[in-house]
Amino acid sequence: MSENQNLLAEQRRALIVDEVRRRGGVRVNELTRRLGVSDMTVRRDLDVLARQGVVEKVHGGAVPVVEASTHEPGFEAKSGLEPTAKENIARAAAALVVPGTAIALSGGTTTFALAHHLLDVPELTVVTNSVRVAEVFHTAQRGTGRRPGAATVVLTGGVRTPSDSLVGPVADQAIGALHFDLLFLGVHGISAEAGLSTPNLAEAETNRRLVRSARRVVVVADHTKWGTVGLSSFATLDEVDTLVTDAGLPARVRDEVTERLRRLVVAGESAEDGGTDEADEPDGTDAARGTGGAGGSTEAAEG
Repeated sequence: MSENQNLLAEQRRALIVDEVRRRGGVRVNELTRRLGVSDMTVRRDLDVLARQGVVEKVHGGAVPVVEASTHEPGFEAKSGLEPTAKENIARAAAALVVPGTAIALSGGTTTFALAHHLLDVPELTVVTNSVRVAEVFHTAQRGTGRRPGAATVVLTGGVRTPSDSLVGPVADQAIGALHFDLLFLGVHGISAEAGLSTPNLAEAETNRRLVRSARRVVVVADHTKWGTVGLSSFATLDEVDTLVTDAGLPARVRDEVTERLRRLVVAGESAEDGGTDEADEPDGTDAARGTGGAGGSTEAAEG
């Protein structure tokens, strides 16, 4: 980490979390020196991160939180994690959507961000088991009235989870009777060995139904999800067509992903950063090509 007194609080905290996870712990005096800020600023950052549940404060510093594989954070707790990365991912993922298609959005804070970017895509049919995602579309329609071409939203029934997803037999039955062109799937964890996983057994089964009902599966997950393993796996990497992630994903992991998936989209990187762009989707869409700036992306594909 380089010293920079002008880092935004969000950037500072992201750097702190990365350092804690990479090293297994860090001291306050090390962070003040590397970030070029005061002890008080670092301690305030650690207080915020501890409240969000991503680090544990100890005497003189912080260590990673060791979470059980059954631990499921609530929606609000997850909303404060990696907000810039999620916004970049959402913008890049929205570029994959073709007007007039049927898409599905699972629960999660990244799919919630994505929903906001889909409001102006015409003639969509949106299937979701996320109360929060459905509310994005319903709120927009209440505010402006029913616009020509506004999305038709299908919200499954089911039992509500801490992350405001609807799961269980009712949701499973509703999803199993549907077919959609594209599924955007938020995940608790992703790894080469465990695939996609969640700490909630009922949510795992509902996610399996979503994957089976989709023609193409797009996982939207920031770099911190890689290597996390929840209690129950619901899909292998071979069942995923595209991973949309952020620039924090290490190069070695990108190589591993491109060996298993057809397409990798790295949001927030420009083509000059060294990415390649090789993949054409079956329906002719391109993923966030030429958007530039924070919303730009680089792509790599195998096959």
